[in-house]
Amino acid sequence: MTTKELKEFLDEKADFYENDQFIDSDPIQIPHRYTLKEDIEIAGFLSSIIAWGNRTMIIKNSSRMMELMGNSPYDFVLNHSEDQLDNFDGFVHRTFNAEDFKFFIRSLKNIYSNHNGLEAVLLPKNADNYQLAIHNFKQIFFEIPHLQRTQKHISDPVKGSAAKRINMFLRWMVRDAKKGVDFGIWKTHSSKHLHCPLDVHTGNIARKLEILTRKQNDWKAIKELDETLRKFDSNDPVKYDFALFGLGVFEKF
Repeated sequence: MTTKELKEFLDEKADFYENDQFIDSDPIQIPHRYTLKEDIEIAGFLSSIIAWGNRTMIIKNSSRMMELMGNSPYDFVLNHSEDQLDNFDGFVHRTFNAEDFKFFIRSLKNIYSNHNGLEAVLLPKNADNYQLAIHNFKQIFFEIPHLQRTQKHISDPVKGSAAKRINMFLRWMVRDAKKGVDFGIWKTHSSKHLHCPLDVHTGNIARKLEILTRKQNDWKAIKELDETLRKFDSNDPVKYDFALFGLGVFEKF
């Protein structure tokens, strides 16, 4: 395939997979239950954080998280009592357990009460990418007392992580909502700075299409993939996440 043919192929696949049907089998359906900006943010953030493993189980456990917050995540984050957090006991998704969940609620309260919310703390400062923004976000997220084990649930791209789940969350919040999948509610951010959420599926397809040569799914791979995808569409490079993910998961390309 020539570069032109490859771009046309990925444009076609991105357009094909970015539609309402994508939502039905994806964790993005959880924040789609809400209309309040802060509810969407918190539901999206928590759902993305546990988005690894079986997608059906991710959706089930994300739904359970919402139920434990009375299906009003923003109100719960701001106004919960410690007694209410005891209701989380027994919750678990893979290595994310009730104590992790309790801390995430406390930290989100700190972020909304003292740092102007998730949109503000994840905004890149003087950079054309989110590497430092995610790193700085992690510092703020864990500035209140926490268990050491809980830190593993927020990746740090400065230490080389691809930060797949945070990049997916950013795509949800920042990309235009015109096709009804992503939300486009973070107007202070720009989709041209987003990174493709790199996981096993997207990485394998990118290598098969020869737009990624690095073997590890790390931040260096993100930078390599960025270079090509931003040439294909400088304003919206992560639209190709739909193409790569769809080719991998739905077409077994």
